[in-house]
Amino acid sequence: MATWVRTLLFVSVLVPTLVECKTRHYHFAVVLKNETKLCATKTIVTVNGKCPGPTLYAREDDNVLVRVTNHVQYNVTIHWHGVRQLRTGWSDGPAYITQCPIQPGQNFLYNFTLTGQRGTLLWHAHISWLRTTVYGAIVILPKKGVPYPFPKPDKEKVIVLGEWWKADTEAVVNQAMQTGLPPNISDAHTINGRPGPVPNCSSDDAYTLHVETGKTYLLRVINAAVNDELFFKIAYHKLTVVEVDAAYTKPFQTDTLFLGPGQTTTVLLKAEQGIGKYLIAISPFMDTIVAVDNVTGIGYVRYNNTLAFTPTTLVNIPAANATPVTSVFSNSLRSLNSKEYPANVPLTVDHSLFFTIGVGINPCATCFNGSRAVAAINNVSFVMPTTALLQAHYYGINGVFTDDFPGKPLIPFNYTGTPPSNLQTMNGTKVYRLAYNATVQLVIQGNSILAPESHPTHLHGSNFFVVGRGVGNFDPEKDPLKFNLVDPVERNTVSVPTAGWTAIRFRADNPGVWFFHCHLEVHTTWGLKMAFLVENGEGLNETIEPPPSDLPKC
Repeated sequence: MATWVRTLLFVSVLVPTLVECKTRHYHFAVVLKNETKLCATKTIVTVNGKCPGPTLYAREDDNVLVRVTNHVQYNVTIHWHGVRQLRTGWSDGPAYITQCPIQPGQNFLYNFTLTGQRGTLLWHAHISWLRTTVYGAIVILPKKGVPYPFPKPDKEKVIVLGEWWKADTEAVVNQAMQTGLPPNISDAHTINGRPGPVPNCSSDDAYTLHVETGKTYLLRVINAAVNDELFFKIAYHKLTVVEVDAAYTKPFQTDTLFLGPGQTTTVLLKAEQGIGKYLIAISPFMDTIVAVDNVTGIGYVRYNNTLAFTPTTLVNIPAANATPVTSVFSNSLRSLNSKEYPANVPLTVDHSLFFTIGVGINPCATCFNGSRAVAAINNVSFVMPTTALLQAHYYGINGVFTDDFPGKPLIPFNYTGTPPSNLQTMNGTKVYRLAYNATVQLVIQGNSILAPESHPTHLHGSNFFVVGRGVGNFDPEKDPLKFNLVDPVERNTVSVPTAGWTAIRFRADNPGVWFFHCHLEVHTTWGLKMAFLVENGEGLNETIEPPPSDLPKC
């Protein structure tokens, strides 16, 4: 590796000191690295030679500047998952939605402000499947002098969950797109990049959290996996949930966390067990017939003064299809809704939308059996444009997208019952247009076409409130009567239960073009995505900023 690149890597992994300055500078060098896991070595794409990449630290209301330089052969973008990006959609990151990708040898300065947010988020690549290895944590601390709304912990730790393939994941997705078949599942789950002991490999490459008896630890748990919703448990330890997706919650205690890809959960862990070594286990959730990586990722909590060779205290992991565990966890989440941190749920609705989500089958002459698996919202499978949607909108470029995305299914059917006989979807690059400050209620209905499945669904550019969820078909007469409009949890990513529905509300107070998609990368690849176009309001504060001069070109 060239000397200047080595120097760059050394300089850029340093965490900036959190002093009073309001601008945080980072340099992300996207470089290749040989990595050995599961007793096999492969070349991966990384930021600064690390997987996970560097943690981005800042405070609420800070301005963040991240120079991303692309030293690899792939096009690259970085998405700051959950960052509101108020009026700065150019820095949101999804390729061909808000920007053209950063081409090999090029660089781009992401420039955004962390307005009114505090807690744990993540960043990851947002093009093809590069986020299998290009990801890391975002830690947004409160403003100076502002305390947490829960007991101050003694220490804080970042715990990033991921997936690992022995194969090159770009080859995995390319093969799947050529054959029309689902891509191969991952070979392991990781905790801070380490899978722990796995079958057929003697290396015990496991993450260890060292704790001191009597101390309280704030664990910032992030699911950066690509296709798997995950359970997280620590043997004989309870966890107190205090924040999800950078929004404070009413504290509640649990022994099992449930996180979909892109979700974060911040918890308090009290080190109050006997001296010893306790298992950390992450395991997949899948309550349908879809294939899943069932290898448990393993780490350890180790108390100070634990003797060498002390046996590990084990933990029972939930069954892969433990739907009740996911429901109890999801239903326990509530916004803090305090005077300092109110839950500003829209009480009136300008747009009442109903999106059905699921998979389908489209003809494909070159595919394995003459067809390919696709995914769709309201039977529209999204076609990626070659010009970024935000540029097309900003500059008035015609022919890139249409604004006729259907707000409800064009042909209603029994969504969780017998599938329709025609499984083919429409293809299109369609957006749904919203006036500035419009309020939206969106019911996301999973369907049973091919197989019902839990869908972790992410909205860019806005947080939303999860006002209801249920199984079966949404009942527009009865179900809204049970909506929580007082203290529903505030999130940026939510799981839609298998053969069920989730209702969210948000205010479109951020002008721009905002991606909405399933955060299972396989479903995003297949077309389970769309975009909301939010018009400018009045005056500068309600208008998207002009594009930066170094915005990448397609």
